[in-house]
Amino acid sequence: MGKYTIRVATGDSLLAGSSNRVQLWLVGEHGDADLGKQLWPVWGKETEFEVKVPLHLGRLLFVKLRKHKSLLDSAWFCKWITVEGPGTQDKALFPCYRWVQGDGIICLPEGTARTLRDDPQNLFKKYREEELEERRKVYRWGSWKEGLILPIAGSTQWDLPRNERFLEDKDLDFSLSLAKGLKDLAIKGTLDFASGVKRLEDFKKIFPRGKTALAERIHDSWKDDDLFGYQFLNGANPMLLRRSKSLPARLVLPPKMDNLKTQLEKELRAGSLFEADFSLLDGVKPNVIIFKQQYVAAPLVMLKLQPDGRLLPMVIQLQPPHHGCPPPLLFLPSDPPMAWLLAKIWVRSSDFQIHQLQSKIWVRSSDFQIHQLQSHLLRGHLIAESISVATMRSLPSLHPIYKLLIPHFRYTMEINILARRSLVSEWGIFDLVVSTGSGGHVDILQRATASLTYRSLCPPYDLADRGLLDVKSSLYGQDALRLWGIINRYVEGMVGLFYKSDDAVKGDTELQAWCKEVTETGLQGAQNRGFPVSLESRAQLCHFVTMCIFTCTGQHASAHLGQLDWYSWIPNGPCTMRKPPPTSKDVTEKDIVDSLPDLHQARMQKTFTKFLGRHQPVMVALGQHTEEYFSGSGPQAVLKQFRKDLAAMDKEIEVRNASLKLPYEYLRPSMVENSVTI
Repeated sequence: MGKYTIRVATGDSLLAGSSNRVQLWLVGEHGDADLGKQLWPVWGKETEFEVKVPLHLGRLLFVKLRKHKSLLDSAWFCKWITVEGPGTQDKALFPCYRWVQGDGIICLPEGTARTLRDDPQNLFKKYREEELEERRKVYRWGSWKEGLILPIAGSTQWDLPRNERFLEDKDLDFSLSLAKGLKDLAIKGTLDFASGVKRLEDFKKIFPRGKTALAERIHDSWKDDDLFGYQFLNGANPMLLRRSKSLPARLVLPPKMDNLKTQLEKELRAGSLFEADFSLLDGVKPNVIIFKQQYVAAPLVMLKLQPDGRLLPMVIQLQPPHHGCPPPLLFLPSDPPMAWLLAKIWVRSSDFQIHQLQSKIWVRSSDFQIHQLQSHLLRGHLIAESISVATMRSLPSLHPIYKLLIPHFRYTMEINILARRSLVSEWGIFDLVVSTGSGGHVDILQRATASLTYRSLCPPYDLADRGLLDVKSSLYGQDALRLWGIINRYVEGMVGLFYKSDDAVKGDTELQAWCKEVTETGLQGAQNRGFPVSLESRAQLCHFVTMCIFTCTGQHASAHLGQLDWYSWIPNGPCTMRKPPPTSKDVTEKDIVDSLPDLHQARMQKTFTKFLGRHQPVMVALGQHTEEYFSGSGPQAVLKQFRKDLAAMDKEIEVRNASLKLPYEYLRPSMVENSVTI
């Protein structure tokens, strides 16, 4: 005979409660007991009750529960169950954090993380196998476009497992904010066809209210070479710049430019020559929007790093040389101001395209093209989704790496399905307003995927490979290294609790299956680009898991958070270009205005940049998740230290930024979201 105290917590969302009754069992080493208690789960409430069990259960292994359907199957979101009584030390935690649907029996194992080796009596073996078997039926690999990494199966959010869909607060915020943006676009956008842009300052008509302080500074200084160079270091897409090891082969210098060649070679010898090459865009088919041809360039920018840390452009080549064609025109800071300005605008447009597909948004020209496609969509959203699907298919909920990673996958699958459905789909936002839409963006993504390496996702290696480790004015670089280090120490702390040797890592068959599923299946055979297919040591495991967490948090934040700052002023990051790159330096302001998006396209860019770049009211900052997946004091201590380290970094960035004209906050831990949710 023993007395047990049971507490059952129901989620806080409006629909978390259920009108169905819930039956509970306790399962111990020596038997199980039906508690004979029928719960009525109420949202936001914790139900506590005591029961007497006539059996000696021993150490508790599971709590089983069953929701009995009445006329309706009313889903219930169970957060956790705790049990106190004989055989439990302190309080036994049984994490759930998922929807309970149907009337099948669900097992919740006690929250102590266990590898297969930690279960010598095989008390949990059957549960692990059955859980993964069931998960693989629900979390199925899908496909989107040939040559891209794999997403989860499904074309709408309703195809997703219920546990991967937005809760009501997130869904309401997303839907209402999007509806408001589309309403404003519909009302104001109809007037855009009757009015136009005559001067660059006319774009202020759509400069968003509630713009950031940094966006205002960008509007005031966007023509300056200082700000142009600064964006490669600390803007919305700091992933493209690299130190030159030689003069690029594509840079064709005419004989009349011997002085420029001498200057470039001087900077090269001094180690202060840098380049940003947009060759990824070369040959991409440009979009046609409302029967009007749009245009794409593939610029090369050569820049010099000044002793004071400023990065200044030296020359811009808008297109690579092609056989049988005259050498491409080179633009210099000494050129007529309007010609030089138009060349810089072309670069900013190209960067936007690659950023959105590499990282994720979906709205700007060459810098715009690179940023949105390569830095944002690919390196942020798609990789995070692929890792999350592989984890759900390969690691049971008892596994320590599952418990470590699961908070960093929240809402990622649904936000990515929404992106594929509305932004980069046929007739999506990219097709409507972006110069690489209507297929060009897919071409860029395929090229970017083929060149994506493991090293490029790990800041210590990436910054070293790009020659940026010693560049003090690279605030992104400093913060990325610091954040990577904090995450890595957190991972090492957790891994050290459950893996005491390299052999323990090598012998964990679930872990090895997970790594292989990430690389071979999700990333489509990425081992030839450095991704591991097996994990041979604790150090290798820590590095790989750190990459996973950094990708889902810091990597995405560095590409996402700057959109409202850098893209609100349309000329600094146009979503499309309506005229071909200039072939002479006889450029007027009208030529620039005619090249930039028309007012309607610009308003669409502003609307979706504002929608996607706004502060998320239900945002969970890095490391601040409230879910408790781990039992025991060890993991709690490691998480506590992680949060302490993040808080220290946050404070240091706040102090640093107070003295800067252009504060860099995109990797400030309090602003980095714990998962990819927007």
